[in-house]
Amino acid sequence: MKIAILGYGKMGKEIEKIALSRNHQIVLKIDINNQSDLTVTNLQKANVAIDFSIPTSAYTNILKCFEASVPIVCGTTGWLDKIDDVRNKCKNQNKALFYASNFSLGANVFFKLNKYLAGIMNKLEDYQVEIEEVHHIHKLDAPSGTAITLAEGIKEKNPNKKNWVLNKPSDSQTIGIKAIREGEVPGIHRIKYDSAVDFIQIEHSAKSRQGLALGAVLAAEYMIGKQGFHSMDDLLNFH
Repeated sequence: MKIAILGYGKMGKEIEKIALSRNHQIVLKIDINNQSDLTVTNLQKANVAIDFSIPTSAYTNILKCFEASVPIVCGTTGWLDKIDDVRNKCKNQNKALFYASNFSLGANVFFKLNKYLAGIMNKLEDYQVEIEEVHHIHKLDAPSGTAITLAEGIKEKNPNKKNWVLNKPSDSQTIGIKAIREGEVPGIHRIKYDSAVDFIQIEHSAKSRQGLALGAVLAAEYMIGKQGFHSMDDLLNFH
């Protein structure tokens, strides 16, 4: 499989290592220094593109891959205000996108656990839920895409929660998300249900970027020959 890597930073380099170990070929690497190489002609040398760039580039990169009719796997967060537009283009123009806020296999199990717990806790009014996420100081968006996915999962199971709020306490209608940036932390996410007498907490902690990179390459392998909008639920058969 021939892969284009869009965003050749730490994650891009980790993806390259995993891809090469699985006998794939990297035919294009785009970073801040060679943006002009991101052309339809160059993209069409690849069977699939993997984007771990920055929020301001991701949407443009997706549209460029659509123009080239190359499936794209995107793990960049912070651009989701445009995701409905992307979904519509996938559906109406037969384009192909795989999006996940977190490609770690363990994190996606955590998403399911979060929803299951939220469904139970929804019946217990004495508990207030909050989310905490910790990432490295280089992460540009806050809260993380993973934290937003977790909040949306809670909202799905608890209709009283209407939205989430950043770095403010939870209340009866909102889910508080605390975002911490320190050191080189790959990613920690905690869900805490607190009451006057005890608390319940679940946590997912990434040890390195390797799990994310593996998930992204597995997604790229999955996308060959596919059209439409896909997610980790499709890859892991979680439906």
